[in-house]
Amino acid sequence: MTESAQTGGSQQPASTSASTNAYDVFIPEVWSQKLNALLEKECVMLQCVNRNYEGEIANQGDTVKIITPAKVSISTLGTSNITYDELEPESQDLVIDQKKFFAFKINDIAHVQANTDIMIAHLANAKKAIEEVQDAYLLSMHSNVETANTIGSDETPIALSKTTIYEQFVKLALCLKNSDAVHAGIRPWVVINPTIESYLLQSSEFISAHNVADKTLREGAIGRIAGMDVLVSTNLTATANKYYVLAGTNEAITFASQLARIETLRDKDSFSDLVRGLYLYGAKTVQPKALAKAIFSAS
Repeated sequence: MTESAQTGGSQQPASTSASTNAYDVFIPEVWSQKLNALLEKECVMLQCVNRNYEGEIANQGDTVKIITPAKVSISTLGTSNITYDELEPESQDLVIDQKKFFAFKINDIAHVQANTDIMIAHLANAKKAIEEVQDAYLLSMHSNVETANTIGSDETPIALSKTTIYEQFVKLALCLKNSDAVHAGIRPWVVINPTIESYLLQSSEFISAHNVADKTLREGAIGRIAGMDVLVSTNLTATANKYYVLAGTNEAITFASQLARIETLRDKDSFSDLVRGLYLYGAKTVQPKALAKAIFSAS
């Protein structure tokens, strides 16, 4: 971080240097630590991806190397000698190509009038803004779902009602099972938007969160249907009465991110401090077979 970034937001005129207020904690290190901690929780799609290869991300364009183990074949032991397969693991690149920022100013009057909760309020708003674009980006991975794992189509979405919704979610779960995406220790998830949620809540087969007793749900899940944890996101948008539902396991998508920098600077044109942050991230669908989707229409 540059010297101006480190000192610009904390230097005050001598006459006010002794005063303290909530904005005194607006220094890069505090911002970065608190915002990073907030971003680890609650985001819907962060419950549905893996971050196994996150590593250290310094700049936009950094690449994380993902190595997928090769399949091992089984043979019958006979009279001939044992032969050995030469395994060739698959290598994929996860490119950190998403670059987002926030920037705002805090005037000196606000410095004087700030209350003790103002930094947390600003952090919460920054967190929400980051999650909005991050969730929408991850949910767009539905375009990587294989045809065999797709129920309905853009041209002919499946008409949905409260009496047919369970049947369609069973088909969605079956797609994952037939792809061998669901096995011991792997719990599938499904992400829906509030409109689909309104149908689901009217289904007698839906198990709400307070009635799930066999195992713990993902953080933020509202319940379970057809063996899948149900999460709701307003970022799974609908167009022309067409609704996408995305299901999968955490093995499907690998995600990596970093709050790369937060800086405070003194505004040369006003009596204000400037705060800006840079957030880098990227995702890769490493196992398309571990994703499934349905395309519904709703009356």
